[in-house]
Amino acid sequence: MKTFARLAAALALLAVAPQAARAASPARATGGDARARLNRAALELGLPLHWRADANANGAIDPPELALVFGLDERPRDHWIRHGRFTPAFRAAWASVESRASAPQPAPAGADAARRAALARELSQRLFAVVEMDRSGLRPPEREMLRHLVDAARIIERLNARQLGILGMAERIPPGDGASRLAFLVNKGPWCTAPATEGDPSCGALSPVPPRRSGLYPADLQADPGFCAGLARGPDADALTSPFTAVARDARGGLAAVPYPKAWPEDMEAVARALERAASAIRATDERALHAYLLAAARAFRDGGWERADEAWASMNAENSRWFLRVAPDETYSDPCALKAGFELALARIDPGSLAWQRRLEPVKQDMEATLARLAGPPYAARPVAFHLPDFIAIALNAGDARAPRGATVGQSLPNWGKVANEGRGRTVAMTNFYTDPESLEIRRRRAASVLCADTMARRTPDPDAERMGFVLHEAAHNLGPSHEYAVKGRTAPQIFGGNLAAMLEELKAQQSALYLAGWLAERGVISPAQADRALLENVVWAFGQVSVGVRTSDGRLRPYSALAAIQLAALADDGALVWRPEAKAANGEDEGCLELDRSRLGASVERLEALALGIKARGDRRAAEALVQAHVDAASGKNAELRRVITERWRRFPDTTFLYATP
Repeated sequence: MKTFARLAAALALLAVAPQAARAASPARATGGDARARLNRAALELGLPLHWRADANANGAIDPPELALVFGLDERPRDHWIRHGRFTPAFRAAWASVESRASAPQPAPAGADAARRAALARELSQRLFAVVEMDRSGLRPPEREMLRHLVDAARIIERLNARQLGILGMAERIPPGDGASRLAFLVNKGPWCTAPATEGDPSCGALSPVPPRRSGLYPADLQADPGFCAGLARGPDADALTSPFTAVARDARGGLAAVPYPKAWPEDMEAVARALERAASAIRATDERALHAYLLAAARAFRDGGWERADEAWASMNAENSRWFLRVAPDETYSDPCALKAGFELALARIDPGSLAWQRRLEPVKQDMEATLARLAGPPYAARPVAFHLPDFIAIALNAGDARAPRGATVGQSLPNWGKVANEGRGRTVAMTNFYTDPESLEIRRRRAASVLCADTMARRTPDPDAERMGFVLHEAAHNLGPSHEYAVKGRTAPQIFGGNLAAMLEELKAQQSALYLAGWLAERGVISPAQADRALLENVVWAFGQVSVGVRTSDGRLRPYSALAAIQLAALADDGALVWRPEAKAANGEDEGCLELDRSRLGASVERLEALALGIKARGDRRAAEALVQAHVDAASGKNAELRRVITERWRRFPDTTFLYATP
C-alpha cells in the first residue's frame, strides 16, 4: 500500500515560475537561480533538457551536465549530444530555452486563451524537482541492465495510459505547445490536478477537455454513476472485481473479465522481452536474486502469474541485492472503482541504513500485532506475523502508476494480494530521496509556521530519523491487524465497504497505527519520548498538507489520504488535543489564529481513534465507516470544516513539489 508523501534526499529543484532576467549569451548563465529559470523554461517548452549543476563553475551548460527528463521526449541522448559535443538540435533548442527564461511571457490571447491561462495557473502551483541517480561506480552489466529497464519503463507508461484511458490523447497536442505537453505528462492525462485548478472546466492540456473515462471498463458502462457497486453484485462478481483483469463486453453484450495479458498482449509481451534482456545483462554477476525476479516478472507479463513473481520478488532484500525493482500491477488508487491494479515500474538503489531500524523493531513485531488485535477487538484475533520491516531505497526512476501527478510515494508495502501478502512475507520499502532538499524543507517550514502556534512550532525540530520512523511504522502497520485479505463472514474489505472506502480505511488504520505505535515504542524504551513527540507532531503537519488538497476528487471520489487526515484532525480537535487559538498569532508572526497541540490529551485521543479504526475493519462495520466519513470528511459546516478551510487557505500559498525523473 502507498503511504504519505514527504521525505527525500538532495534533488535538483527548479524555480516555481519563470521570472524576468538579463539576457544570457548562448549556453551561458550565472548562479543557481539563473540555472533554475532555464530548467523551468525548458520544461514549459516541453523539452527534456535539464541542467543538473554547473559542475565546473564556468557559467555554461556542458555536455556532462545535461540530464534528460524521462517521458517528455523519446529521442535518444545522441540526438542532443554526439561524440561528446552538443548537436545543432540541442543548440537550437537551448536557444529557445534561453529566450523564454530571459523575458516575461505575454498573456494568452486568441480563442484558446482561457484554457492556456488556466493551464498557466495549474503549472504555477508546482515546484518541479528532477530526481537523478548517480551512475558512478556502476558495473558495465548494470549499465546494460538499466538500458533495458528504461525500455520496459516506457512500455509500462503505455500500459498505464491504456488503463487510464488516455492512450493517444497526447498526440492531439499541437506542436509547439510545450506547456500542455508538460501538464499532460505530470497529470497523466489532459485534466488539471493542482488544488486551485482541478475543478476548473477550462483547465486542461487539450481543447476541449475530454470527459474522464477509464480504459479498464466499457465506456457505456461508466455512464452509470453506480457501475462500480454493480460489478460486485452480479454472479461473476469475483472475476469482474479481480485486480488483474480488465472488464469488457462479451459477444452477447454482457460483461466479461479479461486477464491483463489477454487484454493488451503486444505491450505485455514487449515488457516481458525487455525484462528478459535486463536479466541476461546481469546473468554472470552476483545479482542472483534480481536475476531470478526479472525472469519471474517477465513470465508473469505473459501468463498473469503475479503470485509466482511475488515469490521471487519477496526473496530480494537489502542484503542480497544492491537494487530495488518492482515491475507489476499493484495499487488501485487510479481506478475509479479502486479495484483494478495499475501497472508500475519502480527502480531504486538500496540504502543500507535501513538495517538499523530493522534490528530495532524486529524483536517487537509480534507484540505490536498483539496490541493492535486487542484494540481491534472481536472477531479479529492476533495472528503470527512474519513481514519484513522496511528497506530504505533511493528511487532512480518511477514509471506508470508509480509516477504521481503531485508529490511522491515515500513508503510502500507490497504485494497487496495473494499468498505472499497473506502470509506476511511481502516487502516494505521507504523511499529516502524525496523532499529533503533546502527548497522543499523551507516551504514545509513556512507552511507549518502559518498554521501552528509559536510554542507548538518551537517543538518541531527537524529529525530525519524520527520522520523515517513514522513511515516505517505506517508501512509495518499495513501488515498488522485486520489487513490485506482479512475477511468477515467470508467477505473482504473491498466487498464490504466498496473499493474507495476500503482503501481509505486501510490507510487510516496504517497512519493512525503509526501515531499510536510511536508512543507505544517510547513506553517500552525502544525509542526516546522526544523522538515519539517529534514524530507525532510531524504527522500532524503531514495531515495539514493532505486536507489542503481536498478530501474528494472533482468527480466525487474519496481521496484516501486526505480523507483519513480530515478524520485524524477532527478527532484530535474533538478530544481537545488540537486546539484553535483565535486570539493568538501563528508562529510566522503574521496570521491571526493558530493551532496548538496539547501533549496532555494527545495520547488518549490517538488511542481512541486507533481503536475505532481497527474495530471498524475488524467487524466489517460499513455503517460506522460511513458515519465517520459523513461526520468528519463530508460535513460542510462546523468547527472542523472551518478548521480545514483555514489550513487549506494557508497551505495553498506555497507550491507543491512535483517529481520528474532523469532517464538513468
